[in-house]
Amino acid sequence: MLHFRIMGKRAKIRFTPLNAAAQRTIEDYLALAGHRGDLGGPLFWPVKNNRTGRLDRPLDPVSVYCNIVAKYGQETGISPEVNGLCVHSLRATAAANVLSHNSDIAKVQEWLGHANVSTTRLYDRRKSRPADSPAKTHS
Repeated sequence: MLHFRIMGKRAKIRFTPLNAAAQRTIEDYLALAGHRGDLGGPLFWPVKNNRTGRLDRPLDPVSVYCNIVAKYGQETGISPEVNGLCVHSLRATAAANVLSHNSDIAKVQEWLGHANVSTTRLYDRRKSRPADSPAKTHS
């Protein structure tokens, strides 16, 4: 199974598996981008670099935001001025989404690389839904 090797804070490395649809999309992208054979390298390489001309390193984090997150957000109608639109908000949305679909919070904690489950609980919106309230009476 194809997976991402993600380097997090304090150089902590974790592995995130891909589902089949994501894997096919990424394989298509790698073939079009011309670096399909470089499985050890970064997923996204620059196609041009107006500042230094160097193309032999991964995309700069600012470029990831400006050229990917903001660009495609704008194409879906989300203005770049939206407060909180960033790579981390995409990560937070993904975490909240899998938790709302009843994923095991311990597995989500591991996936996010949180040392403490209380950090992962910050993404859990189930507790704020009336239907999930412990006070709800069942008929």
